[in-house]
Amino acid sequence: MSGIRALFASLIAILPAACSTGGIDVSQTGPFAPGIDRSAEAVGGVEVGHRLIAAGEFELAIRAFNRAALEQGGFDGEILSGLGTANLGLGRLGQAETLLRRATTEFDPVPEDLNNLGVVLMERGETFEAVQVLRRAFALDDGESTLIRDNLRVALAKTENPDSLEPNESQYKLVRRGSSDFLIRTAS
Repeated sequence: MSGIRALFASLIAILPAACSTGGIDVSQTGPFAPGIDRSAEAVGGVEVGHRLIAAGEFELAIRAFNRAALEQGGFDGEILSGLGTANLGLGRLGQAETLLRRATTEFDPVPEDLNNLGVVLMERGETFEAVQVLRRAFALDDGESTLIRDNLRVALAKTENPDSLEPNESQYKLVRRGSSDFLIRTAS
């Protein structure tokens, strides 16, 4: 019985130390996760999808974009583009092409979406159409994006001499709406 009393007494002694503000570090630099700021604005599903693509989590990105479409009541150009880019990252070229074509035909075309469609077309071996799409992306962008310009150069070089580029030398760059860019390398 005295063993139980000693254990109980030691727990009572420890409890106030743990509950006091000096016993546990509650600052942002402490070992515990920060609290939730309930007054902050939630990040939208589209932004979550883009962040997941940047992290290489393409399946999760597809789920985030589909969730965003449900929340918005349908698909817009950015969601279709994100879905296409995520499918391209998974190697699903047919689905990526379908989604990126919808993004560029059903909605006002954006240079980034046209660039990504051009990359898909290059991957599928449709070089001549890829050149046309990339030229359109380059024109809409007023030639400001070096990534689109580089993709156009690769596509033009491939049309002039299809054997001039080794598969491992070709690098296509995906462009996202926003600040990040994605790099896709051709498979050997």
